[in-house]
Amino acid sequence: MKIKSVEPFILHVPVTGSQIADSTHTITHWGVVGARIDTEDGLSGFGFTGTHAHLPGDQLITRCIATCHAPLLQGEDANDVQRLWLKLARNPALQWIGRAGITTLAQAAIDVALWDLKAKAAKVPLWKLLGGQVREKVRAYNTDIGWLSIADDKLVEGARRAVQEGFTGIKIKVGSTVERDLRRLEAVRKAIGPDVTLALDGNGKWDLATCLRFCRGAEPFDVYWFEEPLWYDDVRSHAQLARATRIPVALGEQLYTQDAFGEFFHQGAIHWVQPDVTRMGGLTEVLRVCETAHSHRLPVAPHAGDMSQVHVHLSYAHPAVGVLEYIPWIKDCFSDPAEVADGFFRLPQEPGAGTTPTGEALQRFSKPIA
Repeated sequence: MKIKSVEPFILHVPVTGSQIADSTHTITHWGVVGARIDTEDGLSGFGFTGTHAHLPGDQLITRCIATCHAPLLQGEDANDVQRLWLKLARNPALQWIGRAGITTLAQAAIDVALWDLKAKAAKVPLWKLLGGQVREKVRAYNTDIGWLSIADDKLVEGARRAVQEGFTGIKIKVGSTVERDLRRLEAVRKAIGPDVTLALDGNGKWDLATCLRFCRGAEPFDVYWFEEPLWYDDVRSHAQLARATRIPVALGEQLYTQDAFGEFFHQGAIHWVQPDVTRMGGLTEVLRVCETAHSHRLPVAPHAGDMSQVHVHLSYAHPAVGVLEYIPWIKDCFSDPAEVADGFFRLPQEPGAGTTPTGEALQRFSKPIA
């Protein structure tokens, strides 16, 4: 299965409503910045990273795919996913300028495309290639009803509606003021009752003192986890917070390597592990993190920068993963969308990783490659 060509692409897909915001970002579109890999025997594999649809930044990623990674893949056997991951990640020139950021995001798109090819060649959905189904169902939690930009009354309405639709877990954003966020937390918990898990996400906004004050007020509301409470790389403060509150600490979407996760494991600074295939150079590195988390008996809840297209396969195949984020912005752009029914993700059935864009999506949402 020799690689014939590697071509990048960019899609910008609208979010729910006109725009959404968390504590640090406001966006109107989600970026699907990807790679199509064609083989000499006629198969095509697709992979992508997730961005905030900033076209100049997205074009830097596609330029990296086309000029840095693609030449290293020409003529290679697409079956050799692990070896090709190392060839890209340990390339001396790319190590000098990368190891995180653009080069890693670009590699994520390529790595997922290779896994997609491998599963398509085997004529099985990716979860079967990863070892088969280890659980009957994967529980979904709804993030799309919880943005910080949503007014308080609409937040409560959305939380109730999500529960009525069958979701047994929701997540709401925090990071405005402690007082406002505690009011919103209390109102949502009252609206959904005690049987629905309620997670929080701060998107790295607050300092340790603010987090400690917030957690003291939030503990009575049975918080499932507090995600990214602090600046992403601040291991020491996360460890202090983890020791000071009964609320589990979750993080990982802004970490790029298994080594970055390793320090959080070592310091006891993490309870829920949240790797993302779109940031960590693809599924290959995420699998290593999942194995390490499992060895520490820590649960994994992947961050869905791919909006769960690949992660649903991982979730059905890996014993450390039991719950997965649901944000529906881009699902209808793919031939095998990540769908939820009665609060659980549907088990994918089509061969591949669920990353093949539809012709309509490519026509409607494509942006220029610089």
